[in-house]
Amino acid sequence: ALREAAWLIKRHALSVLPSVPALAALRALPGGGPAARPFFGMGDPVLEGPDPADRQRSGRKRLAARPAGYYRNGLADVRAVRELTPLPETAEELRTIAQMLGAPSDAINLREAATETRLKGTRLDQYRIIHFATHGLVAGDLSGLAEPALVLTPPDVPSEADDGLLTASEIATLQLNADWVVLSACNTAAGGAEGAEALSGLARAFFYAGARALLVSHWAVYSTAATELTTRTFAGLAANPGIGRADAFRRSMLELIAAGHPPGYWAPFVVVGEGGGAAR
Repeated sequence: ALREAAWLIKRHALSVLPSVPALAALRALPGGGPAARPFFGMGDPVLEGPDPADRQRSGRKRLAARPAGYYRNGLADVRAVRELTPLPETAEELRTIAQMLGAPSDAINLREAATETRLKGTRLDQYRIIHFATHGLVAGDLSGLAEPALVLTPPDVPSEADDGLLTASEIATLQLNADWVVLSACNTAAGGAEGAEALSGLARAFFYAGARALLVSHWAVYSTAATELTTRTFAGLAANPGIGRADAFRRSMLELIAAGHPPGYWAPFVVVGEGGGAAR
């Protein structure tokens, strides 16, 4: 029955704006030059949580948690971060998309390479598409410390520059020139504090850093759903280079609807920002 429901996505390609004036501002941003590299991906961080192999992969979710519990003495508690569930399927997600976009193998940063140190030492403004496939943490209530974050590989000894959590404030200082940032994690559109307005967390930080469009989620996502939606979206763009981001994403959602997946599987995701332009 859900497969036959009159979902709005069946009739329209949808995208969300941080504000009405934001559309003009985003369209005024210069596009990536011809020398821009196609893709930078980071995911499959080294985590040592419960082995999910005995559970169905479709039941594994990319976590949303209060990061307040992951901090100690002003830095992330790397032991607590390491206890998150591993996400090995994100490696194949990134490899598949990199191959579709013709990106070299060194554009993919996995496991020990998926660190804040590697990220901050990379000229990210050279990449048109930036893709994070990992856990996302929503804001907690530890003043000055608990803010939205993406989980990367924790170092042996945490520092202010690298403690395994890429926070919204750190993201906002990055220098990007990205047509599209894909946050294949959970709750990446969530606000920066309890009760905060939508898109005030990780998503807004990436706009500050220079992203033109984002693919984000509004609640905890099934890991296989994130993988399927992102790979199908980029496959659609590769097959139809003239379509926009939102239309490509719409087509990938329709494929999952046709396959019988319920809304909880595909509905968390949304294109934010300039959805009409193609990811080049």
